[in-house]
Amino acid sequence: MTTAQIFMMVSIGMYLLMMLAIGYICSKQNNNADDFYLGGRKLGPFVTAMSAEASDMSSWLLMGLPGVAYLSGICDAGWTAIGLAVGTYLNWLFVAKRIRRYSHIAGNAITIPDFFSNRYRDESRLLMLFSALVILIFFIPYTASGFAACGKLFASLFGVSYGPAMIISAIVIVGYTTMGGFLAASTTDFIQSIVMTIALLIVLIFGVHVAGGVEQVADNVLKLPGYLSMTSTYDGASQAAKPYGIMAIFSTFAWGLGYCGMPHILLRFMAIEDEEKLTLSRRIATVWVVITLIVGVMIGVIGYGMTQAGAMEQLIGADSETIVVRTADLLSRYGAVPALIAGVILAGILASTMSTADSQLLAAASSVSQNIFRGVMKAEISEKRAMVIARGTVLVISLIAMFIARNPDSSVFAIVSFAWAGFGAAFGPVMLFSLFWKRSNRNGALAGMITGGAVVFIWKYLVRPIGGIWDMYELLPAFLAASAVIIAVSLATEPPSDEIVKEFEKVNG
Repeated sequence: MTTAQIFMMVSIGMYLLMMLAIGYICSKQNNNADDFYLGGRKLGPFVTAMSAEASDMSSWLLMGLPGVAYLSGICDAGWTAIGLAVGTYLNWLFVAKRIRRYSHIAGNAITIPDFFSNRYRDESRLLMLFSALVILIFFIPYTASGFAACGKLFASLFGVSYGPAMIISAIVIVGYTTMGGFLAASTTDFIQSIVMTIALLIVLIFGVHVAGGVEQVADNVLKLPGYLSMTSTYDGASQAAKPYGIMAIFSTFAWGLGYCGMPHILLRFMAIEDEEKLTLSRRIATVWVVITLIVGVMIGVIGYGMTQAGAMEQLIGADSETIVVRTADLLSRYGAVPALIAGVILAGILASTMSTADSQLLAAASSVSQNIFRGVMKAEISEKRAMVIARGTVLVISLIAMFIARNPDSSVFAIVSFAWAGFGAAFGPVMLFSLFWKRSNRNGALAGMITGGAVVFIWKYLVRPIGGIWDMYELLPAFLAASAVIIAVSLATEPPSDEIVKEFEKVNG
């Protein structure tokens, strides 16, 4: 191991130890399941905002997004970023305060399956069961993408084997999440958002310098047809522009629809101490998301400039997702201090990964112990035993995710996009109709949830491969199909009871 690598490992090691220390400190504040899963609803506005967005962006921000921009230009990555920015703002504006209030009134629900079941008075518990299964089905591959990102980071930079690197990273994430629960996840996410921001800015500034300045970066990409267009992409194989039609734009922009169905984000809304502070949280979150998404896309463009300047080798396929890693490696060669700073950049990638994985693990664990064992099976479990089961579930899910992540050639962007579509389509429409439509009922919600999840799989693997007008991101058709089914089934079946209607009016009064 070189001197530069040792200094980088020092920065990374200090960061990881700090995360574990926070997990240990927060573990002292977990007295029951409410504390473990929702932090006792005690989050402040800054932690709520930054932890929500840090858990949202994941390794996709520092790896997937720059990688897409590097390979094909700003169009695909740009429309995705715009959709996410708009979706973030609207989710905070319309969903945040209402879900905080409604989840508290509806039986003090501490998980998303709890809320759906309590909202519709579902005595059969089928809504709770299917919600829990959706969380398990889509969070496991989502978590696997985070483990894969960590493995790629260490394998590409330090020349170690991908497998052990991925496993060690997973152990740290599981360690502080298992100890500290939601409060640890939220506190570490707040810190991780700061580390991510610092990492992005350092890479941006250093990348422009190495590439020869802003003008040189612009000159390099202007030679590539379609690279800077928002209506076409650059095809590296043919070295020609590839049209990006209106359907592709709508399809990519539809990423924003996913926000209202993301359990790990919605839980932050439910956990804030005072719902009136959500306005401040919304402003903080929106500004941070817009800035980081713009920088993420720019890093991809600058990465191409670094390649043309000879500072970085040409990146092909999934290797394009290692731009930030390779930039850190390049910075580390300038001396001890730059090497320590490079370690901060790598810690930023770890932060983006860990901030999402910890939240996903908690949501998946709650779906098993809180919703399946306690809710569906009605098992008599003490608070202490419930937390043991929750922590055991975190370990089991992590092992499955590590097994899925064993392939180093898997694309972080591809895995995240599929899981995002799954949650967005299965939970998004149900969440919106449960919050805003008084006439929606349990049958409509259940039918919509099943339809959304099923259409994601059908469209992804059967319809989209046909190509042409059918080649669109599976979230859009699945979201629309689920919404239509919720409306149709709700209107075709008995209206909700007076008790449910009065509760709805109380929330919206």
